[in-house]
Amino acid sequence: MKLVSWNVNGLRACVTKGFNDYFKETDADIFCVQETKLQEGQISLDYGEAYSQYWNYAIKKGYSGTAVFTRIKPLSVRYGLEEDSEDEGRILTLEFDGFYLVNVYTPNARRDLSRLALRLEWEDRFRNYLQQLDAKKPVIICGDLNVAHQEIDLKHPKPNLGNSGFTLEERGKMTDLLAVGFIDTFRHLYPERADAYSWWSYMPKVRERNVGWRIDYFLISTRLSPSLIDAQIDHHVMGSDHCPVILNIAETLFAQL
Repeated sequence: MKLVSWNVNGLRACVTKGFNDYFKETDADIFCVQETKLQEGQISLDYGEAYSQYWNYAIKKGYSGTAVFTRIKPLSVRYGLEEDSEDEGRILTLEFDGFYLVNVYTPNARRDLSRLALRLEWEDRFRNYLQQLDAKKPVIICGDLNVAHQEIDLKHPKPNLGNSGFTLEERGKMTDLLAVGFIDTFRHLYPERADAYSWWSYMPKVRERNVGWRIDYFLISTRLSPSLIDAQIDHHVMGSDHCPVILNIAETLFAQL
């Protein structure tokens, strides 16, 4: 089974930069996007009957938003966290026979850290939500988590320490999440692979010189680790300031759980 996740930073703009070509070429079973930045009716993507589409729009126009395109029909779909609607459209949860899929666009703490307290409170609620799901069946989490967890996950860790996305508090919340039974698939498979990033600033030549951050992830419940085949970063794919990340996982093992 192949899953893809991509923060497109505006889906309408990304479509003009090759999104549809990549979507068709990658041939994913499930394709998740974040930061769609649109409202219902503002785009029409026709991939035939092969894919069902699910959208969670932000109330604010041109902001946030998530979507999932899936060949596998879900048993149920939930918009937001269990206890509220999340009016920024940041979470989509699809339930399948053997697992839950959670597509997430984590709030940014902002450059001046004015949203850090909100971010940390959100992290606690999100972790609790994932634990509730994981108690029922395994979970696959994907999306832009807006944090570089370890120093190896960004090009210049020391000057960025304390900056949004690399504060001790945000990194600590990621540690807490992994500690309750989840695996960072890419780092699990490639613990020492450096210079592997999924986001680059739009500043001149930053991406060309690969001065980036790894802030887009596939996490899985620990008990899914035997089914993990590979985790990849499609760093060559343009169209956004992020690139797609990919999870390959053995479909047959889900029936054994």
